Amino acid sequence: MGIVINQSLKNTITTYLGFGIGAINALFLYTNFITDEYYGLVAYILSAANIMMPLMAFGVHNTIIKFYSSFKTKNSLNSFLTLMLFLPLLLAIPVALVGYLAYDTIADFLSQKNEIVKAYLWYIFITAVAMAYFEVFYAWVKVQMQTVFGNFMKEVFHRVGAMLLLFSVFLNYITVDQFLMGIVGVYVIRALVMMFYAFSMRLPVFKFYKIDRLGSILKYASLIIIAGSIATIILDLDKFMLNSYLDIEKVAYYSVAVFIATVIAVPQRAMHQILMPLTAEILNENKTDELKDLYKRSSLTLYVISGFIFLLIILNINQLYTIIPQEFSGGLIVVFLISVAKLYDNLLGNNNAILFNSDYYRVVLFFGVILAVMAIVLNLILIPIYGINGSALATFIAIVVYNTIKIYFVKRKFQMIPFTSETLKISVLLIVLVFGFYFWEFPFNAYVNIILKSLAIAIVYGLIIYKLNVSEDISEAIRTYLKVKH
Repeated sequence: MGIVINQSLKNTITTYLGFGIGAINALFLYTNFITDEYYGLVAYILSAANIMMPLMAFGVHNTIIKFYSSFKTKNSLNSFLTLMLFLPLLLAIPVALVGYLAYDTIADFLSQKNEIVKAYLWYIFITAVAMAYFEVFYAWVKVQMQTVFGNFMKEVFHRVGAMLLLFSVFLNYITVDQFLMGIVGVYVIRALVMMFYAFSMRLPVFKFYKIDRLGSILKYASLIIIAGSIATIILDLDKFMLNSYLDIEKVAYYSVAVFIATVIAVPQRAMHQILMPLTAEILNENKTDELKDLYKRSSLTLYVISGFIFLLIILNINQLYTIIPQEFSGGLIVVFLISVAKLYDNLLGNNNAILFNSDYYRVVLFFGVILAVMAIVLNLILIPIYGINGSALATFIAIVVYNTIKIYFVKRKFQMIPFTSETLKISVLLIVLVFGFYFWEFPFNAYVNIILKSLAIAIVYGLIIYKLNVSEDISEAIRTYLKVKH
């Protein structure tokens, strides 16, 4: 776990930096510098692009990670990487042609509720392609076991770009339309920077020799388009569908609530970058004991860290909603439901990495299709009844069912589960602290209240976790940080 903890710690820091900047953007700059309508439009464009991204990438970012370590000669590896660079174009080019020829039909369908969407569909496509190639180049360096710079670009770069663009709008340096073009430009620049960095790590050598197991590679890439994108799609599908039922301003309100809740996903996102290639290598070398150990330890580590973030969010949410504009403060139920769902995601540890990089990846496709259908049906039923709360409930149910199925499947096929007695201890601790702190506030303004309450939670939670020694990796990190000897 040494390389995992080392790079995960660095990735966690940069991811939190990115989320901190994103929080300033989402809670204060977007809500004050542009209208709710345009904020909703930005959220819609980026959500639609995220949904399209796996299709544009053709599953290449997952395919590189799964197969890279299995090639043992330079010629075979270079031929494989050459294929990976050009494979996304097989879908991107036809999709662009369809978009060009059927633009009016597609635009009329997507803008039935909100006419403003109609003029910006090409922004979605360009952003999706940029996101896709960014992930391809990021995977290019992940297999070199280097994830820190890519994680900085993934989590920080585009948010800094958005912040600069928002201030430019506020200072009247650019118009809102130029701001939207700038957002797209930021994602394009991010992909180009990642490309140069990836090629500095390993310069591509274009070879077109016959590739062993080419059929298996293409089959995996094709299937993983859906299987590897479910987690991404599920949190953006709701925003995409909300556009068809509610005014686009509601998409902005929902996006703020979801952003607050998904801060819990930071540890998983950070650790996932190194867990994916490491798990693939362990599977390729058939190291069963190492896999079981990594499964349990990654689950415990992520549960401890994400549990702390869960407490900070849930126990401070009422005060936080007094700070941001009032119209955005109706998402309390959304925050709670998505927070619990993301906490469950963290509890799975490297479950996704095991499934995506094993011979059972086809089953993930089947599970993913079930999840997608379930999410769509639940959104269709619940959004008209409960609005944004209905969308959050649909997402919550779909994620809980999906994660439970994945845990059960890994148990059946690999004879291992991520849970231990320590998992139960952490769960009890979280429940006790939620009930112990939720109804208690300092008699100060919201900012001071949040700071003091967060410090109190951190001290209590940190001391109990350290004393219980529920995660050896966490305890070791604390001892190292505090320079406490065994």
